[in-house]
Amino acid sequence: MPAEAVVCAANPRQAEPDFAGLPPMHDSTRPVQRPRIAPAGLMFLAITSIGWGFNWPVTKFLLAELPPLTLRGVTGVLGAVLLALLAVMRRQSLRVDGAIWPRLLTAAVLNVTGWMVLMGLALLWLPASEAALIAYTMPVWASIIAWPVLGERPTVLRTLGLVMAFAGLASIMGGNGIAASAEKLPGIIMALCGALGFAVGTVFSKKYPIHLPPITAAAWQIGIGCLPISIIGLLIETTHLSQVTPVGWWLLVYSVVGQFCIAYVSWFAALARLPASVAAIGTMAVPVIGVVTSAIALGEPLGPGQIAALIFTLGAVVLATR
Repeated sequence: MPAEAVVCAANPRQAEPDFAGLPPMHDSTRPVQRPRIAPAGLMFLAITSIGWGFNWPVTKFLLAELPPLTLRGVTGVLGAVLLALLAVMRRQSLRVDGAIWPRLLTAAVLNVTGWMVLMGLALLWLPASEAALIAYTMPVWASIIAWPVLGERPTVLRTLGLVMAFAGLASIMGGNGIAASAEKLPGIIMALCGALGFAVGTVFSKKYPIHLPPITAAAWQIGIGCLPISIIGLLIETTHLSQVTPVGWWLLVYSVVGQFCIAYVSWFAALARLPASVAAIGTMAVPVIGVVTSAIALGEPLGPGQIAALIFTLGAVVLATR
């Protein structure tokens, strides 16, 4: 999941570069200093991208051993609990003012519940690599939705980005012939709806920001969003824990600790050390890692169709963030 958008939207101030240490006023005759790119920030950004990128093939593997709603819901709830404990350890308050609850609940449903359900189900029809590529068209849709909602008119580059996003989807749909495309169609629709829903949630959170500490905001959104999924999954799905392999148990630990805790904490550390634009563009490594690791670990195809989709998707995101 591109969860970084949840955090940036939930607490816009967290995404701003840290200019501490710069003089309060600048000589107008001197060139404006650009914020320094700290090597430690790049290291944390790399950890984040690897953590979120690996999660695509990990989730695809686990879906062969556990039902989708139970898997996505329970791991999300456990991740939220760990994030809440981490927030307490860092002395970040978990308290939420009454006025914030409506927008917090709305953001959780859009950014987490819809995303977790739709992307989890999409992986039943799609390879992890293709689901990751569709998921990361989210910034393109967000830039389009922001026009009527936030008054941010789409530029020529963003419009071109939308065209490239459709080209990427066409590459995924036509990569292995018409018959294969028909079989994938339910997964493509679900993944696309998940990306669109997340884009709506991102724009909503920008219009109605949630003023909470970053880890607290993430813990509440993930917990609220995943709790109903886990309850429904446990009620309607049949889970056979005895059929989970040792590799599956280790991947479950990774899904909770690696995805939610290590990757999230590294993301916050990267945001504190890097300009927001650098951090946002840096997360484009996530679908690249997802595509490559899915090909290596799961034997998923990495042919001309997938490579074309990767190029189109990354190009679309670059143009959408201009």
